[in-house]
Amino acid sequence: MASITLPVRSIAINATDLLDIQGNAWGKDFRPAELTLEGQSHKAVFGLRGGHTRNYFKKSYEVRLDDGRTLHWNAEYDDPSMMRNALSFHFLNRIGLTSPETNHIWLVINGTPQGVYLEIEAVDRFFFHQRNIGFRSLIYAGNDSADFSLTDPETKGRKPSLFDGYELRKGGAGAKRRLVSFVRGINRKSGRSFGSFVARRLDVPQYLLWLAGAVLTGNYDGFDQNYALYEHRASGKYRIIPWDYEGTWGRNCYGKPCGSDLVRLQGYNALTKKLFAFPSCRMKYKRMMEQLLRTAFTPDTLEPVVKKMHERLAPAIRIDYTRKAGYDTFLSEPAFIQKYIMERRQLLLDELQSWK
Repeated sequence: MASITLPVRSIAINATDLLDIQGNAWGKDFRPAELTLEGQSHKAVFGLRGGHTRNYFKKSYEVRLDDGRTLHWNAEYDDPSMMRNALSFHFLNRIGLTSPETNHIWLVINGTPQGVYLEIEAVDRFFFHQRNIGFRSLIYAGNDSADFSLTDPETKGRKPSLFDGYELRKGGAGAKRRLVSFVRGINRKSGRSFGSFVARRLDVPQYLLWLAGAVLTGNYDGFDQNYALYEHRASGKYRIIPWDYEGTWGRNCYGKPCGSDLVRLQGYNALTKKLFAFPSCRMKYKRMMEQLLRTAFTPDTLEPVVKKMHERLAPAIRIDYTRKAGYDTFLSEPAFIQKYIMERRQLLLDELQSWK
C-alpha cells in the first residue's frame, strides 16, 4: 500500500556497515551503498544525519550519490503529523523565499521497510544550479552562536571567533573573512554608517521575507541557527535560506505543543534588532506581514494544502509501526494545525496594530 501512495527509496548496504552506522549515534562515517531511485541504481555513500535526533530509535540519514547529489532523509520522529517541515517549505517557496523542495517517501534498507521519511533537497551547488542562481560562497548556521552577535550564548562572554556557529561549505578562507567582517560591522556600526553598510552587504527585502516566514510558522529555533547564508554572485549581497522547520505550526522541535504565541512579531537575533532601529525597515516589514496575513497565511489558502498532504500520507502512516505518535494523533493533526493558523493570524494582527 505504501508503495502506491509514496515513492520508494531502497538502499542496499553491507550488514556490518549498517550496524556500525546505526550503533554510533554521533559517528561521521559514511559507508558504500547502492541506492535504487525511480528505477535506476546509483552508487552512493550512506550515513547518519541530524542533531539530538541521532539518539532516537528511528534514525535520519544522508545519502551522497556518486554524481555529486545529496539526499537528506528525515525520520521526523518528533512530529506526529510528519508534515511540518514539508508544509513550511511549501509555504516559504510559495511566498517567494527560495527554499528546499521536499517529498515524502517510503524507505527500504536491505529489503526491510523503514517506514515513512521526508526527503529534503540539500542546499548545495545542485540547489543553486537548479534555480540558475550564481553564488560566491555558502555557509551553514549549525548552532545558536550563529546569531550575528559578538556574545557567546552559553558563556555570555565574547565569542572566541565571530565565525562560531558557522560551517563553511563553499568559498574558501576569503568567505570566512568576509562573514567575520560582516558580523563585526553589524555590531560596531550604527546610524547612517550601519544603514549604508547593511544595504551594501545584505539583501534586506529578502532577509525580511525570511524573517516573516519564520515568524508566521513559529520557528523559534530558526533565528539564530538552522539557516544557510550565501553571497549572491551578481549583487555581492548575503541572502538567507531556511532550514529545519520541524518545530513549527504549534509544536516545538520535540513535538510538544508550544502555543501559538511562542514567537514574537519581530523574531530574535542581533541583526534583526539593528535593522528595526530604522523606521523605514520596520514599515517595510509591517507592510510585508500585513500582505502575507491577507493572502498566503490564511485558512482558505493553507487548509487545502494540509488536507492534500495529509490524505497522501495517511495510508503509509497507518502501516508505519516505526512512528512515535499513534495513528489517532496523526488523524487529529490537520485540526491542530488549522487551529494554530487561526490563532497565529489573530495574534500577529493584534501585535501589528500596537507595534510602532
